Amino acid sequence: MRAVATFVALAILAAPLPAAAADDAYPTRPVTMVVPFAAGGTSDVIARIVSEQMSQALGQRILNENVPGAGGSTALARVARAVPDGYMIAIGNVGTNAAAYTIYPEIKYTNDDFVPIGLAAKTVPVIAVRKDFPAADLKSFIAYVKANPGKVNLGHAGIGSSNYLICKTFMAAAGIDVTLVSYRGAAPALNDLMGGQVDGVCDAAASVTGAIQNGLVRGLVVSAQSRMRTLPDVPTAVEAGLPEWQQQGWNALFAPKGTPQAVLDRLNVALRKAVASDALQKRMDDLGSIPATEDEMVPANAGRLVTAEIEKYRKVLAP
Repeated sequence: MRAVATFVALAILAAPLPAAAADDAYPTRPVTMVVPFAAGGTSDVIARIVSEQMSQALGQRILNENVPGAGGSTALARVARAVPDGYMIAIGNVGTNAAAYTIYPEIKYTNDDFVPIGLAAKTVPVIAVRKDFPAADLKSFIAYVKANPGKVNLGHAGIGSSNYLICKTFMAAAGIDVTLVSYRGAAPALNDLMGGQVDGVCDAAASVTGAIQNGLVRGLVVSAQSRMRTLPDVPTAVEAGLPEWQQQGWNALFAPKGTPQAVLDRLNVALRKAVASDALQKRMDDLGSIPATEDEMVPANAGRLVTAEIEKYRKVLAP
């Protein structure tokens, strides 16, 4: 009997921990945050700031992994297939998690494959041109494009990316047609703009502000309610004479469907602490990005935003 009792005790000790206990211990190892674009772009910059602060809140490192391709859908497809244990999450945006469903009909994931952890930041769209472009302001830029059909191009972070949507909505509002040049991320597009290989880029302030401040490219217009502190010389769309162009981007964190609620709650708490931190608030302000509000970090509210954006861009991108 004593031998049997010893065997049973050892069996109990060797048995897997109940799910609740395992969830309570989360995370016991580093978490991977998949970034759907090349290093240096808006999503990458925001991901690095957020993951650094979330790591402190979780007590475990969050490792960023850049997986560019197909406007970010390559990365999101990978996360959709990941084990739903909280050790692989993604930072997505309006392109990867809303417009992609219309742009890529054969996409390998659906909105139902993810659960939102919460919104992290909102981004400000910017149109920037090479510093020697023969147009001093937005009005003259539009006139130049119309007078030179087929000669002007704008780079973006890939078809389906948030930067691609900036291009599309800007072109529609301005009533112009330019050649769009697709890159594997915002950083490669910006590098080519600084080198004069493209005429301009559709970007977000988080990744293009430094280049504008240093005179490497010229900011043409921002889609914001007021001029940005970091780009005081770049007019808003209303000031520049294009009030129809009103747009705001966003970045949110997502986990694979089936991730335990306790794990999602831990991640959400860490996200809230990260966004509230002085370090993140300052970095976002320096970059011209807007930290998410308390309400926007509520997962249900982030989910409703995504659903609304899917419908919005289904109409915007309709043939």
